[in-house]
Amino acid sequence: MSDDAVELSPEAIEFADWMAGLGVPESELDATRTRVESVHLKAREPEGVTYREVDAGGVRGIWCEPVESNTDHVLLHGHAGGSVVSSAFVDRKLAGHIAKAAGAPVLVVDFRRAPEHKYPAQLDDVEAAFNWLLSEGYAPGNIITVGHSIGGFLAVALALRLRDKKQPLPGAIVSISPWCDLEISNETMETNAETDKILSKGILEFFRESWVGGTGIAFTDTRINLNRADLSGLPPTLVSWGTYEILAGEDGEFAARVKDAGIDTATVVVPGGQHSYVFGAGRVPEADAAIAQIGAWVREKTKI
Repeated sequence: MSDDAVELSPEAIEFADWMAGLGVPESELDATRTRVESVHLKAREPEGVTYREVDAGGVRGIWCEPVESNTDHVLLHGHAGGSVVSSAFVDRKLAGHIAKAAGAPVLVVDFRRAPEHKYPAQLDDVEAAFNWLLSEGYAPGNIITVGHSIGGFLAVALALRLRDKKQPLPGAIVSISPWCDLEISNETMETNAETDKILSKGILEFFRESWVGGTGIAFTDTRINLNRADLSGLPPTLVSWGTYEILAGEDGEFAARVKDAGIDTATVVVPGGQHSYVFGAGRVPEADAAIAQIGAWVREKTKI
């Protein structure tokens, strides 16, 4: 060791290792993750929203707070990416738009990703963040779970897990473009294959293998397949999707199953909308109109 060597903090060492990695060729998965991180550029920066990173019960997250929001309520947000790609940072701006529409701050959870972390790591992280919000003084009924794509699944799956544990539930659920059926068999997988510019059946199969492959969990297992699950006892639930996405059929089926379970149900269907249309928040009028509807529904159901 040289005479001028210094003792570095663990954070400094981690940062140095990350910097060193910039010169190493990326794997195909790493390259895909890097490309996906640019998706946030499609959303416009929402005005009057502050951001800060937080440790939410051992889970990293981004706290997004619109000025003059109702801090008695909070949205707990899960990002997209099939459990494999994307991050809280990618969803930061679109979540800020949803928070403004609802009139409450949002915690965007940066849950662990597959294949490094298989199911149920993602749901465990969202539950940890929910419990952290409780420890921060939020009443369960003042927490609204929200998310899109796999985040839309997680928004529902958390409530189902809490129900089965006989624990207090969130006050409402907003599930946007949720991945509901891991059998990947709905007819819109084929009929919307040409109109969905984001997802394909092949991509979903890759996500599925990354997420649950090797776990022994069947694709029909009610823990991961919302269109096989018992949906009774859920809080008011809004389901939204775009008509051009390959998940449109299973999302419509899910919304119908929620209603048939006797749940206070609403739908926001976006004509010509792509999968996870909320990525266009602030730039795409159709996305902004849907977000406004979602925000109004949240305010009505939770009395924000």
